[in-house]
Amino acid sequence: MLNRRSFIIASGLTALASTRVLGANDTVRVGVIGAGGRMRNLLDAADKVGPYQIVAVSDVYAPHRDAVKERSNGVATTHLDYREVLAQDIDAVFIASPDHWHVRMAVDALAAGKDVYLEKPVTHTIDEGATLTRAVRSGKQILQCGMQQRSWTHFRDAVNMIQGGSLGRITQVRTYWWQNYNRNWVPKPIDAQALDWKLWLGSAPDQPFSVEKYNHWRWFWNFGGGAMTDLFSHWIDVVHWAMKTDQAREAHMLGDKYVFDQWECPDTIQAAFRYPGFDVVYEGMMSSSIDGGGLEFRGMDATLKIDRSGFAIYREGVQGGENPVLTEHSFRDGTISHMENFFECIKTRKEPTAPVEAGVAAARAGHLGNLAYHHGGQGTWPPKV
Repeated sequence: MLNRRSFIIASGLTALASTRVLGANDTVRVGVIGAGGRMRNLLDAADKVGPYQIVAVSDVYAPHRDAVKERSNGVATTHLDYREVLAQDIDAVFIASPDHWHVRMAVDALAAGKDVYLEKPVTHTIDEGATLTRAVRSGKQILQCGMQQRSWTHFRDAVNMIQGGSLGRITQVRTYWWQNYNRNWVPKPIDAQALDWKLWLGSAPDQPFSVEKYNHWRWFWNFGGGAMTDLFSHWIDVVHWAMKTDQAREAHMLGDKYVFDQWECPDTIQAAFRYPGFDVVYEGMMSSSIDGGGLEFRGMDATLKIDRSGFAIYREGVQGGENPVLTEHSFRDGTISHMENFFECIKTRKEPTAPVEAGVAAARAGHLGNLAYHHGGQGTWPPKV
């Protein structure tokens, strides 16, 4: 572990070093913080858009650290404490830790002069939004929120058509996401001796090691927020982007644990959010995956249905209205384009496609849904006194 003095000195020197101007072909020096499954996806995307080099990796589970070191061809140094990564001569960090670590790690990285790719949800509580926004806007570092739809070509085209009036007036947006943890999520064995459980807990209350909590942390309130901050946050960000408003006034939520009694967060959800002039509904469950996830923007002239594979527009009052009048298909995983945008912003210092305000707003909507769940099914923002 670093002591306070050595960390301040190291991070201060690194902050100065990170101000170097990168050219178009310069290699981006990256630190990895949180090296689980999602980080592997991010690194796969980075491999396709480099050049970049993994300089250091931090994770509380030794096999994860070792896997990234091997991926870096033995170059990356390995660390238990993420602050040691921030003390390295790096340009940026990828953060894909559990949610309850996101803001603390991101704020420390920004203070150390690093650009940040921060997985969603960017906050674990509503109050953390102001802390993260202030940390970004009080400095000159780049922070890209991990909401890759904003860089996905067909999502961008769909948003342009919505904002251009192609659907007419929109009064309802339907969002949904069905996944099946019974079939698709078989946890890998964990070597508890290779895991620093106390450090993994961080700011969470002290509690005994649990394989279920470690593997499915998103479904426990100390570490995540269930489907509302995991899956819904992606879709509500698309709604905020397309509809040019990001503040729900009230939320209603029915949530139940019908299948996964061992979780704290509900596995089956029906939720509704009221925005100025339109409503957003969400439904999902974690034991059925038919239809996957997507959105429907329902306008008075047309409806646009979109998911990660593409979109289709259906026109009102047209013979054969069950057939789309326009379709577009995805040709590239949006995470690749999102990482490409992040690397570009590191070099140009331009605003990323998913700025901090967008990430905070998307997370806030999910938090509002969970607040409603905890308060009799209804919540408002700001809270009524």
